[in-house]
Amino acid sequence: MAVNPDAMAVDEAKGQGMTEDRNAAIWFAPDGFDPAKGVNGRRMAGESFIRGFFRHAVVNEVVGLTHGLGDGAAFEKLAAECGVRAPVRTVRLEDARSIAPVGTVYFSGPNYAPEAWRRELWGATRYSICGVTHTISTKAVMEGFWHLRAAPQMEWDAVICTSRAVKSAVLTQLDLIDAHLARRFGGRVPPRPQLPVLPLGIDCADFASDPAAGAALRDRLGIAATDVVAVIVARMSPHEKFDPLPVFRALQLAQEGTGQKLHLLLYGNFPDSYSERVFRSAAPKLMPDVGFHHLAHQDAALRRAALSAGQMFLFPIDNLQESFGLAPVEGMAAGLPVVASDWDGIRDTVDDASGFRIPTLAGRAEHSTLYGLRHAGGTDSYMQYLSQNSALTVIDIGAMARAVRDLMQNPDLRARMGAAGLARARGMFDWAAVIPQMQDLFAELSAIRRAANAATHPPVSPHHLPVAPSPMVIFDSFPTAHLPRDDARRYAARPSAVTVEEAWRLRDYTKTGREFEPLTLIVRVQQALAAAGGAGTTAAELAVATKIPVIRVERGLLWLLKYDFIGQAQ
Repeated sequence: MAVNPDAMAVDEAKGQGMTEDRNAAIWFAPDGFDPAKGVNGRRMAGESFIRGFFRHAVVNEVVGLTHGLGDGAAFEKLAAECGVRAPVRTVRLEDARSIAPVGTVYFSGPNYAPEAWRRELWGATRYSICGVTHTISTKAVMEGFWHLRAAPQMEWDAVICTSRAVKSAVLTQLDLIDAHLARRFGGRVPPRPQLPVLPLGIDCADFASDPAAGAALRDRLGIAATDVVAVIVARMSPHEKFDPLPVFRALQLAQEGTGQKLHLLLYGNFPDSYSERVFRSAAPKLMPDVGFHHLAHQDAALRRAALSAGQMFLFPIDNLQESFGLAPVEGMAAGLPVVASDWDGIRDTVDDASGFRIPTLAGRAEHSTLYGLRHAGGTDSYMQYLSQNSALTVIDIGAMARAVRDLMQNPDLRARMGAAGLARARGMFDWAAVIPQMQDLFAELSAIRRAANAATHPPVSPHHLPVAPSPMVIFDSFPTAHLPRDDARRYAARPSAVTVEEAWRLRDYTKTGREFEPLTLIVRVQQALAAAGGAGTTAAELAVATKIPVIRVERGLLWLLKYDFIGQAQ
Protein backbone atom coordinates (compact mmCIF):
# COMPACT_ATOMS: atom_id res chain seq x y z
CA MET A 1 0.00 0.00 0.00
CA ALA A 2 0.90 3.64 -0.29
CA VAL A 3 0.24 6.11 2.49
CA ASN A 4 -3.02 7.34 1.02
CA PRO A 5 -3.32 6.54 -2.71
CA ASP A 6 -5.47 3.64 -3.79
CA ALA A 7 -4.12 0.23 -4.80
CA MET A 8 -4.03 1.13 -8.49
CA ALA A 9 -1.82 4.12 -7.73
CA VAL A 10 0.48 1.91 -5.70
CA ASP A 11 0.82 -0.66 -8.48
CA GLU A 12 1.62 2.15 -10.90
CA ALA A 13 4.18 3.54 -8.48
CA LYS A 14 5.87 0.17 -8.17
CA GLY A 15 6.04 -0.02 -11.94
CA GLN A 16 7.89 3.30 -11.92
CA GLY A 17 10.46 2.02 -9.43
CA MET A 18 8.68 3.15 -6.25
CA THR A 19 10.20 0.39 -4.12
CA GLU A 20 11.00 0.23 -0.43
CA ASP A 21 14.30 1.91 -1.28
CA ARG A 22 12.26 5.10 -1.54
CA ASN A 23 10.86 4.69 1.94
CA ALA A 24 12.35 5.58 5.32
CA ALA A 25 11.59 4.50 8.86
CA ILE A 26 10.95 7.67 10.82
CA TRP A 27 12.93 7.90 14.06
CA PHE A 28 10.08 9.10 16.27
CA ALA A 29 10.10 10.63 19.73
CA PRO A 30 7.05 12.81 20.44
CA ASP A 31 9.22 15.65 21.79
CA GLY A 32 10.53 16.32 18.29
CA PHE A 33 7.15 16.37 16.57
CA ASP A 34 4.75 18.02 19.04
CA PRO A 35 4.73 21.84 19.38
CA ALA A 36 2.40 21.43 22.37
CA LYS A 37 5.52 20.44 24.32
CA GLY A 38 6.90 23.93 23.68
CA VAL A 39 6.68 26.00 20.51
CA ASN A 40 9.98 26.20 18.66
CA GLY A 41 11.11 25.90 15.08
CA ARG A 42 12.42 22.35 15.45
CA ARG A 43 9.15 20.95 16.76
CA MET A 44 6.99 22.91 14.33
CA ALA A 45 9.15 21.77 11.41
CA GLY A 46 9.06 18.20 12.74
CA GLU A 47 5.29 18.16 13.00
CA SER A 48 4.94 19.70 9.55
CA PHE A 49 7.33 17.13 8.05
CA ILE A 50 5.68 14.07 9.49
CA ARG A 51 2.22 15.21 8.44
CA GLY A 52 3.60 16.04 4.99
CA PHE A 53 5.23 12.61 4.75
CA PHE A 54 2.04 10.86 5.78
CA ARG A 55 0.13 12.84 3.18
CA HIS A 56 2.45 12.78 0.18
CA ALA A 57 4.91 9.87 0.41
CA VAL A 58 4.17 6.97 -1.93
CA VAL A 59 5.30 3.93 0.06
CA ASN A 60 4.13 0.40 0.79
CA GLU A 61 3.98 0.89 4.55
CA VAL A 62 4.62 3.53 7.21
CA VAL A 63 7.33 2.58 9.70
CA GLY A 64 8.18 4.29 12.97
CA LEU A 65 11.39 3.66 14.91
CA THR A 66 10.77 4.32 18.61
CA HIS A 67 12.13 3.97 22.12
CA GLY A 68 9.23 1.85 23.27
CA LEU A 69 5.54 1.05 23.34
CA GLY A 70 4.40 4.51 24.45
CA ASP A 71 6.15 6.31 21.61
CA GLY A 72 5.01 3.61 19.20
CA ALA A 73 1.39 4.17 20.24
CA ALA A 74 1.84 7.93 19.76
CA PHE A 75 3.21 7.33 16.25
CA GLU A 76 0.29 5.09 15.33
CA LYS A 77 -2.20 7.60 16.77
CA LEU A 78 -0.68 10.45 14.74
CA ALA A 79 -0.77 8.34 11.58
CA ALA A 80 -4.45 7.59 12.18
CA GLU A 81 -5.21 11.27 12.80
CA CYS A 82 -3.54 12.11 9.49
CA GLY A 83 -5.74 9.62 7.64
CA VAL A 84 -3.02 7.09 6.78
CA ARG A 85 -4.61 4.03 5.25
CA ALA A 86 -1.45 2.04 4.61
CA PRO A 87 -0.17 -0.52 7.12
CA VAL A 88 1.56 1.20 10.06
CA ARG A 89 4.38 -0.62 11.80
CA THR A 90 6.63 0.39 14.70
CA VAL A 91 10.06 -1.03 15.50
CA ARG A 92 11.98 -0.72 18.77
CA LEU A 93 15.31 1.07 18.47
CA GLU A 94 17.20 -1.84 20.00
CA ASP A 95 16.10 -3.93 17.03
CA ALA A 96 16.43 -1.26 14.32
CA ARG A 97 17.48 -3.87 11.75
CA SER A 98 13.84 -4.93 11.69
CA ILE A 99 12.87 -1.87 9.65
CA ALA A 100 13.68 -4.11 6.64
CA PRO A 101 12.71 -4.13 3.85
CA VAL A 102 12.77 -0.35 4.36
CA GLY A 103 16.34 0.76 3.66
CA THR A 104 16.74 4.15 5.38
CA VAL A 105 16.25 5.65 8.83
CA TYR A 106 15.14 9.29 8.79
CA PHE A 107 16.46 11.17 11.81
CA SER A 108 15.06 14.66 12.46
CA GLY A 109 18.41 16.31 13.19
CA PRO A 110 21.97 16.36 11.85
CA ASN A 111 23.71 14.59 14.74
CA TYR A 112 22.92 10.92 14.42
CA ALA A 113 26.27 9.52 15.60
CA PRO A 114 24.52 7.33 18.23
CA GLU A 115 22.44 5.76 15.45
CA ALA A 116 25.56 5.07 13.38
CA TRP A 117 27.03 3.25 16.39
CA ARG A 118 23.77 1.36 16.95
CA ARG A 119 23.86 0.18 13.33
CA GLU A 120 27.29 -1.37 13.93
CA LEU A 121 25.58 -4.21 15.78
CA TRP A 122 24.33 -5.51 12.43
CA GLY A 123 26.93 -4.12 10.05
CA ALA A 124 27.08 -0.70 8.43
CA THR A 125 25.50 -1.87 5.16
CA ARG A 126 22.30 -2.90 6.92
CA TYR A 127 20.56 0.43 6.22
CA SER A 128 21.25 4.10 5.52
CA ILE A 129 20.72 7.00 7.91
CA CYS A 130 19.47 10.39 6.77
CA GLY A 131 19.46 13.44 9.05
CA VAL A 132 18.43 17.04 8.46
CA THR A 133 19.73 20.38 9.68
CA HIS A 134 17.75 22.89 11.69
CA THR A 135 19.72 25.34 13.83
CA ILE A 136 23.42 24.65 13.31
CA SER A 137 24.88 27.32 15.63
CA THR A 138 24.52 25.51 18.95
CA LYS A 139 27.50 24.01 20.73
CA ALA A 140 25.73 20.62 20.76
CA VAL A 141 25.24 20.62 16.99
CA MET A 142 28.75 21.80 16.20
CA GLU A 143 30.25 19.18 18.51
CA GLY A 144 27.80 16.70 17.03
CA PHE A 145 29.42 17.01 13.63
CA TRP A 146 32.72 16.06 15.23
CA HIS A 147 31.11 13.01 16.82
CA LEU A 148 29.52 12.10 13.49
CA ARG A 149 32.87 12.10 11.70
CA ALA A 150 34.41 9.96 14.46
CA ALA A 151 31.46 7.54 14.38
CA PRO A 152 30.99 4.79 11.75
CA GLN A 153 29.03 7.15 9.49
CA MET A 154 29.15 6.03 5.86
CA GLU A 155 28.91 7.56 2.41
CA TRP A 156 25.47 6.00 2.00
CA ASP A 157 24.28 8.22 4.83
CA ALA A 158 23.21 11.84 4.42
CA VAL A 159 22.69 15.12 6.21
CA ILE A 160 20.09 17.18 4.37
CA CYS A 161 21.19 20.81 4.30
CA THR A 162 18.13 23.03 4.14
CA SER A 163 19.85 25.81 2.19
CA ARG A 164 23.01 26.55 0.24
CA ALA A 165 24.21 28.73 3.11
CA VAL A 166 23.78 25.83 5.53
CA LYS A 167 25.70 23.50 3.23
CA SER A 168 28.53 26.04 3.01
CA ALA A 169 28.67 26.24 6.82
CA VAL A 170 28.59 22.46 7.25
CA LEU A 171 31.30 21.95 4.62
CA THR A 172 33.50 24.52 6.34
CA GLN A 173 33.22 22.72 9.66
CA LEU A 174 33.77 19.30 8.08
CA ASP A 175 36.90 20.64 6.40
CA LEU A 176 38.22 21.76 9.79
CA ILE A 177 37.34 18.43 11.42
CA ASP A 178 38.82 16.33 8.64
CA ALA A 179 42.03 18.36 8.54
CA HIS A 180 42.47 17.71 12.26
CA LEU A 181 41.75 13.99 11.90
CA ALA A 182 44.27 13.69 9.09
CA ARG A 183 46.92 15.50 11.14
CA ARG A 184 46.13 13.63 14.33
CA PHE A 185 46.18 10.13 12.87
CA GLY A 186 48.40 10.71 9.86
CA GLY A 187 46.06 9.08 7.42
CA ARG A 188 43.12 9.40 5.09
CA VAL A 189 39.75 10.40 6.49
CA PRO A 190 36.69 8.28 5.66
CA PRO A 191 34.10 9.36 3.11
CA ARG A 192 31.65 11.99 4.24
CA PRO A 193 27.89 11.65 4.31
CA GLN A 194 26.02 12.99 1.34
CA LEU A 195 25.06 16.66 1.78
CA PRO A 196 22.10 17.33 -0.52
CA VAL A 197 20.37 20.71 -0.41
CA LEU A 198 16.64 20.19 0.11
CA PRO A 199 14.34 22.76 1.67
CA LEU A 200 12.05 22.39 4.61
CA GLY A 201 8.43 22.31 3.56
CA ILE A 202 4.98 23.44 4.58
CA ASP A 203 1.42 22.64 3.64
CA CYS A 204 0.64 25.83 1.76
CA ALA A 205 -3.10 25.39 2.21
CA ASP A 206 -2.66 25.87 5.96
CA PHE A 207 -1.58 29.47 5.34
CA ALA A 208 -3.97 30.48 2.56
CA SER A 209 -5.30 33.99 2.98
CA ASP A 210 -8.62 34.35 4.79
CA PRO A 211 -9.77 37.91 4.03
CA ALA A 212 -12.74 37.74 6.40
CA ALA A 213 -10.58 36.62 9.33
CA GLY A 214 -8.00 39.26 8.46
CA ALA A 215 -10.60 42.03 8.31
CA ALA A 216 -12.11 40.94 11.62
CA LEU A 217 -8.70 41.01 13.30
CA ARG A 218 -7.88 44.45 11.87
CA ASP A 219 -11.21 45.72 13.19
CA ARG A 220 -10.49 44.22 16.61
CA LEU A 221 -7.08 45.93 16.70
CA GLY A 222 -8.45 49.27 15.50
CA ILE A 223 -6.65 49.25 12.17
CA ALA A 224 -8.44 51.20 9.43
CA ALA A 225 -9.14 49.58 6.08
CA THR A 226 -6.86 52.10 4.34
CA ASP A 227 -3.92 51.48 6.69
CA VAL A 228 -0.98 49.24 5.76
CA VAL A 229 0.05 46.36 8.01
CA ALA A 230 3.47 44.70 8.09
CA VAL A 231 3.39 41.27 9.78
CA ILE A 232 6.18 39.39 11.54
CA VAL A 233 5.60 35.80 12.67
CA ALA A 234 8.45 34.59 14.88
CA ARG A 235 9.60 33.97 18.42
CA MET A 236 9.97 37.51 19.73
CA SER A 237 13.50 37.19 21.03
CA PRO A 238 16.28 39.75 20.53
CA HIS A 239 18.68 36.97 21.54
CA GLU A 240 17.83 34.33 18.98
CA LYS A 241 15.70 35.82 16.21
CA PHE A 242 16.11 39.52 15.46
CA ASP A 243 17.00 42.80 17.12
CA PRO A 244 13.82 44.91 16.90
CA LEU A 245 15.47 48.32 17.26
CA PRO A 246 16.80 48.62 13.67
CA VAL A 247 13.46 47.33 12.39
CA PHE A 248 11.53 49.95 14.34
CA ARG A 249 13.80 52.67 12.99
CA ALA A 250 13.33 51.44 9.41
CA LEU A 251 9.53 51.38 9.74
CA GLN A 252 9.45 54.91 11.09
CA LEU A 253 11.55 56.08 8.14
CA ALA A 254 9.33 54.15 5.73
CA GLN A 255 6.18 55.92 6.92
CA GLU A 256 7.53 59.45 7.06
CA GLY A 257 6.15 61.67 4.29
CA THR A 258 3.87 59.01 2.78
CA GLY A 259 0.62 60.29 4.20
CA GLN A 260 -0.23 56.69 5.06
CA LYS A 261 -0.54 54.92 8.39
CA LEU A 262 1.73 51.91 8.86
CA HIS A 263 1.22 49.25 11.53
CA LEU A 264 3.55 46.51 12.75
CA LEU A 265 1.75 43.34 13.81
CA LEU A 266 3.91 40.89 15.75
CA TYR A 267 2.63 37.34 16.08
CA GLY A 268 4.51 35.03 18.44
CA ASN A 269 5.59 34.61 22.03
CA PHE A 270 8.08 36.54 24.10
CA PRO A 271 10.35 33.88 25.63
CA ASP A 272 11.11 35.99 28.71
CA SER A 273 10.39 39.30 30.39
CA TYR A 274 13.63 40.83 29.06
CA SER A 275 12.56 40.23 25.46
CA GLU A 276 9.12 41.69 26.04
CA ARG A 277 10.59 44.76 27.73
CA VAL A 278 12.97 45.40 24.81
CA PHE A 279 10.17 45.24 22.23
CA ARG A 280 7.58 47.19 24.17
CA SER A 281 9.86 49.92 25.47
CA ALA A 282 11.68 50.55 22.17
CA ALA A 283 8.64 50.69 19.90
CA PRO A 284 7.18 54.05 21.04
CA LYS A 285 10.62 55.67 21.11
CA LEU A 286 11.89 54.53 17.70
CA MET A 287 8.65 54.37 15.71
CA PRO A 288 6.25 56.78 17.45
CA ASP A 289 4.10 57.19 14.35
CA VAL A 290 3.79 53.48 13.53
CA GLY A 291 1.08 51.35 15.11
CA PHE A 292 2.38 48.57 17.35
CA HIS A 293 0.40 45.37 17.97
CA HIS A 294 1.36 42.07 19.53
CA LEU A 295 -0.56 38.79 19.49
CA ALA A 296 0.72 35.85 21.52
CA HIS A 297 0.66 32.51 19.73
CA GLN A 298 -2.69 30.84 20.28
CA ASP A 299 -3.47 28.48 17.42
CA ALA A 300 -3.30 28.06 13.65
CA ALA A 301 -6.50 30.05 13.15
CA LEU A 302 -5.14 33.16 14.87
CA ARG A 303 -1.83 32.87 13.05
CA ARG A 304 -3.69 32.64 9.76
CA ALA A 305 -5.80 35.66 10.69
CA ALA A 306 -2.64 37.64 11.50
CA LEU A 307 -1.16 36.81 8.09
CA SER A 308 -4.45 37.65 6.39
CA ALA A 309 -4.53 41.05 8.13
CA GLY A 310 -1.25 42.15 6.53
CA GLN A 311 -0.12 43.66 3.26
CA MET A 312 3.49 42.53 3.62
CA PHE A 313 5.59 40.05 5.61
CA LEU A 314 8.82 41.10 7.36
CA PHE A 315 11.61 38.74 8.38
CA PRO A 316 14.54 40.93 9.51
CA ILE A 317 16.80 38.16 10.84
CA ASP A 318 20.27 39.11 12.11
CA ASN A 319 20.96 35.98 14.13
CA LEU A 320 23.07 32.84 13.77
CA GLN A 321 20.26 30.77 15.25
CA GLU A 322 18.25 31.07 12.03
CA SER A 323 19.44 28.87 9.19
CA PHE A 324 16.60 28.47 6.70
CA GLY A 325 13.72 30.87 7.10
CA LEU A 326 10.50 28.87 7.05
CA ALA A 327 8.39 31.83 8.20
CA PRO A 328 8.86 33.78 4.93
CA VAL A 329 7.56 30.75 3.04
CA GLU A 330 4.47 30.83 5.25
CA GLY A 331 4.06 34.52 4.43
CA MET A 332 4.43 33.76 0.73
CA ALA A 333 1.82 30.99 1.03
CA ALA A 334 -0.52 33.66 2.44
CA GLY A 335 0.05 35.73 -0.70
CA LEU A 336 2.19 38.40 0.99
CA PRO A 337 5.27 40.09 -0.51
CA VAL A 338 8.29 39.63 1.73
CA VAL A 339 10.87 42.08 3.06
CA ALA A 340 13.64 39.97 4.60
CA SER A 341 17.30 40.26 5.44
CA ASP A 342 19.75 38.86 2.92
CA TRP A 343 20.81 36.18 5.38
CA ASP A 344 21.50 32.45 5.30
CA GLY A 345 18.79 30.28 3.71
CA ILE A 346 16.48 33.24 3.12
CA ARG A 347 18.44 33.66 -0.14
CA ASP A 348 16.93 30.35 -1.24
CA THR A 349 13.38 31.10 -0.11
CA VAL A 350 12.83 34.72 -1.16
CA ASP A 351 13.72 35.66 -4.73
CA ASP A 352 13.53 39.04 -6.48
CA ALA A 353 10.06 38.32 -7.80
CA SER A 354 8.54 37.53 -4.40
CA GLY A 355 10.08 40.28 -2.30
CA PHE A 356 13.09 42.30 -1.23
CA ARG A 357 16.22 40.93 0.42
CA ILE A 358 17.90 43.64 2.48
CA PRO A 359 21.73 43.65 2.48
CA THR A 360 23.53 42.60 5.66
CA LEU A 361 27.05 43.28 6.90
CA ALA A 362 29.03 41.28 9.47
CA GLY A 363 32.50 41.43 10.94
CA ARG A 364 35.45 39.28 9.96
CA ALA A 365 36.51 36.12 11.76
CA GLU A 366 38.78 37.99 14.16
CA HIS A 367 35.87 40.12 15.35
CA SER A 368 33.96 37.13 16.74
CA THR A 369 36.56 34.45 17.54
CA LEU A 370 36.54 35.41 21.22
CA TYR A 371 32.80 34.81 21.49
CA GLY A 372 33.09 31.37 19.92
CA LEU A 373 35.84 30.35 22.32
CA ARG A 374 33.99 31.68 25.36
CA HIS A 375 30.86 29.77 24.35
CA ALA A 376 32.74 26.56 23.58
CA GLY A 377 34.57 26.79 26.90
CA GLY A 378 31.41 27.27 28.92
CA THR A 379 32.10 30.86 29.95
CA ASP A 380 29.21 32.29 27.94
CA SER A 381 25.76 30.82 27.43
CA TYR A 382 24.25 30.17 24.04
CA MET A 383 22.08 33.28 24.41
CA GLN A 384 25.16 35.39 25.15
CA TYR A 385 26.93 33.90 22.14
CA LEU A 386 24.02 34.70 19.86
CA SER A 387 23.58 38.22 21.23
CA GLN A 388 27.26 39.04 20.87
CA ASN A 389 27.26 38.04 17.22
CA SER A 390 23.93 39.72 16.53
CA ALA A 391 25.33 42.98 17.94
CA LEU A 392 27.94 42.92 15.16
CA THR A 393 25.48 42.12 12.34
CA VAL A 394 24.11 45.07 10.40
CA ILE A 395 20.91 45.19 8.33
CA ASP A 396 20.76 48.15 5.95
CA ILE A 397 18.09 50.28 7.62
CA GLY A 398 17.77 52.65 4.67
CA ALA A 399 17.25 49.80 2.20
CA MET A 400 14.65 48.22 4.49
CA ALA A 401 12.80 51.52 4.78
CA ARG A 402 12.77 51.97 1.01
CA ALA A 403 11.46 48.46 0.42
CA VAL A 404 8.66 48.87 2.96
CA ARG A 405 7.76 52.29 1.52
CA ASP A 406 7.66 50.89 -2.03
CA LEU A 407 5.20 48.24 -0.91
CA MET A 408 3.15 50.74 1.10
CA GLN A 409 2.71 53.07 -1.86
CA ASN A 410 2.29 50.54 -4.66
CA PRO A 411 -0.66 48.11 -4.36
CA ASP A 412 0.14 46.69 -7.80
CA LEU A 413 3.67 45.84 -6.67
CA ARG A 414 2.27 44.17 -3.57
CA ALA A 415 -0.15 42.12 -5.66
CA ARG A 416 2.50 41.14 -8.20
CA MET A 417 5.07 40.08 -5.59
CA GLY A 418 2.43 38.36 -3.48
CA ALA A 419 1.24 36.29 -6.44
CA ALA A 420 4.81 35.38 -7.37
CA GLY A 421 5.56 34.35 -3.80
CA LEU A 422 2.44 32.20 -3.60
CA ALA A 423 3.36 30.40 -6.82
CA ARG A 424 6.93 29.92 -5.57
CA ALA A 425 5.76 28.54 -2.23
CA ARG A 426 3.42 26.07 -3.89
CA GLY A 427 5.91 24.97 -6.53
CA MET A 428 9.06 24.69 -4.40
CA PHE A 429 8.21 24.48 -0.71
CA ASP A 430 4.93 22.62 -0.40
CA TRP A 431 5.42 19.13 0.98
CA ALA A 432 3.85 17.82 -2.21
CA ALA A 433 6.99 19.06 -4.00
CA VAL A 434 9.54 18.34 -1.25
CA ILE A 435 8.61 14.80 -0.16
CA PRO A 436 9.22 13.24 -3.63
CA GLN A 437 12.70 14.80 -3.62
CA MET A 438 13.36 13.23 -0.23
CA GLN A 439 12.22 9.88 -1.55
CA ASP A 440 14.60 10.29 -4.49
CA LEU A 441 17.37 10.84 -1.94
CA PHE A 442 16.44 7.71 0.02
CA ALA A 443 16.67 5.70 -3.20
CA GLU A 444 20.08 7.20 -4.03
CA LEU A 445 21.41 6.31 -0.58
CA SER A 446 20.15 2.75 -0.98
CA ALA A 447 21.89 2.46 -4.35
CA ILE A 448 25.21 3.59 -2.84
CA ARG A 449 24.77 1.20 0.08
CA ARG A 450 23.93 -1.77 -2.11
CA ALA A 451 27.10 -1.18 -4.13
CA ALA A 452 29.24 -1.38 -0.97
CA ASN A 453 31.03 -4.56 0.07
CA ALA A 454 29.19 -5.81 3.15
CA ALA A 455 32.12 -8.04 4.06
CA THR A 456 34.26 -4.99 4.82
CA HIS A 457 31.66 -3.75 7.31
CA PRO A 458 30.98 -6.74 9.56
CA PRO A 459 28.77 -6.53 12.65
CA VAL A 460 30.39 -5.53 15.94
CA SER A 461 29.77 -7.53 19.11
CA PRO A 462 27.16 -5.71 21.20
CA HIS A 463 29.38 -6.30 24.24
CA HIS A 464 32.29 -4.46 22.63
CA LEU A 465 30.78 -1.40 20.99
CA PRO A 466 33.52 1.23 21.49
CA VAL A 467 31.26 4.05 22.69
CA ALA A 468 28.99 1.81 24.77
CA PRO A 469 30.68 -1.41 25.82
CA SER A 470 28.85 -3.69 28.20
CA PRO A 471 29.40 -2.34 31.73
CA MET A 472 30.84 -5.70 32.73
CA VAL A 473 33.36 -5.54 29.89
CA ILE A 474 34.73 -2.13 30.76
CA PHE A 475 34.32 -2.65 34.54
CA ASP A 476 35.45 -6.26 34.49
CA SER A 477 37.97 -5.68 37.28
CA PHE A 478 35.47 -4.20 39.75
CA PRO A 479 33.77 -7.32 41.25
CA THR A 480 35.40 -10.21 43.08
CA ALA A 481 33.92 -12.64 40.57
CA HIS A 482 31.38 -12.93 37.76
CA LEU A 483 28.48 -15.30 37.42
CA PRO A 484 30.01 -18.09 35.34
CA ARG A 485 28.76 -18.95 31.88
CA ASP A 486 26.77 -22.24 31.82
CA ASP A 487 26.41 -21.92 35.58
CA ALA A 488 26.00 -25.44 37.00
CA ARG A 489 25.24 -24.33 40.55
CA ARG A 490 21.88 -25.27 41.99
CA TYR A 491 19.79 -22.62 43.68
CA ALA A 492 17.03 -23.07 46.22
CA ALA A 493 14.52 -20.72 47.86
CA ARG A 494 15.14 -19.42 51.39
CA PRO A 495 12.69 -18.15 53.98
CA SER A 496 12.44 -14.39 54.08
CA ALA A 497 10.92 -11.74 56.32
CA VAL A 498 9.30 -10.02 53.32
CA THR A 499 7.88 -11.18 50.02
CA VAL A 500 9.48 -10.47 46.67
CA GLU A 501 6.68 -8.00 45.93
CA GLU A 502 7.25 -6.18 49.23
CA ALA A 503 10.98 -5.89 48.61
CA TRP A 504 10.29 -4.62 45.10
CA ARG A 505 7.98 -1.93 46.46
CA LEU A 506 10.48 -0.96 49.17
CA ARG A 507 13.18 -0.49 46.54
CA ASP A 508 10.60 1.23 44.29
CA TYR A 509 12.14 0.31 40.96
CA THR A 510 8.89 0.95 39.11
CA LYS A 511 8.45 4.53 40.28
CA THR A 512 11.95 5.54 39.28
CA GLY A 513 11.78 3.79 35.92
CA ARG A 514 14.80 1.67 36.74
CA GLU A 515 13.43 -1.82 36.24
CA PHE A 516 16.15 -4.18 35.07
CA GLU A 517 13.44 -6.83 34.49
CA PRO A 518 9.67 -6.83 35.12
CA LEU A 519 8.53 -7.89 38.58
CA THR A 520 6.41 -10.61 36.95
CA LEU A 521 9.57 -12.28 35.63
CA ILE A 522 11.22 -12.23 39.07
CA VAL A 523 8.13 -13.77 40.64
CA ARG A 524 7.98 -16.54 38.01
CA VAL A 525 11.63 -17.44 38.65
CA GLN A 526 11.10 -17.47 42.42
CA GLN A 527 7.98 -19.62 42.11
CA ALA A 528 9.87 -22.11 39.94
CA LEU A 529 12.62 -22.24 42.55
CA ALA A 530 10.11 -22.86 45.31
CA ALA A 531 8.54 -25.66 43.29
CA ALA A 532 11.95 -27.31 42.90
CA GLY A 533 12.20 -27.80 46.67
CA GLY A 534 15.35 -28.22 48.72
CA ALA A 535 17.26 -30.00 45.96
CA GLY A 536 17.22 -26.77 44.04
CA THR A 537 17.61 -26.19 40.31
CA THR A 538 20.02 -24.63 37.82
CA ALA A 539 19.61 -21.56 35.69
CA ALA A 540 19.32 -23.71 32.57
CA GLU A 541 16.60 -25.85 34.16
CA LEU A 542 14.74 -22.71 35.25
CA ALA A 543 14.87 -21.40 31.70
CA VAL A 544 13.19 -24.58 30.48
CA ALA A 545 10.61 -24.57 33.26
CA THR A 546 9.65 -20.90 32.88
CA LYS A 547 10.19 -20.59 29.10
CA ILE A 548 12.29 -17.49 29.83
CA PRO A 549 15.68 -17.02 28.07
CA VAL A 550 18.49 -18.11 30.34
CA ILE A 551 20.18 -14.69 30.29
CA ARG A 552 17.02 -13.15 31.74
CA VAL A 553 16.65 -15.98 34.26
CA GLU A 554 20.19 -15.25 35.42
CA ARG A 555 19.36 -11.58 35.89
CA GLY A 556 16.44 -12.67 38.08
CA LEU A 557 18.69 -15.00 40.05
CA LEU A 558 21.21 -12.25 40.72
CA TRP A 559 18.48 -10.01 42.11
CA LEU A 560 17.04 -12.79 44.29
CA LEU A 561 20.55 -13.54 45.58
CA LYS A 562 21.10 -9.85 46.29
CA TYR A 563 18.15 -9.74 48.68
CA ASP A 564 18.72 -13.20 50.18
CA PHE A 565 15.57 -14.75 48.75
CA ILE A 566 17.62 -17.69 47.45
CA GLY A 567 20.94 -19.39 48.06
CA GLN A 568 22.95 -22.31 46.78
CA ALA A 569 21.28 -25.67 47.43
CA GLN A 570 22.98 -27.89 49.97
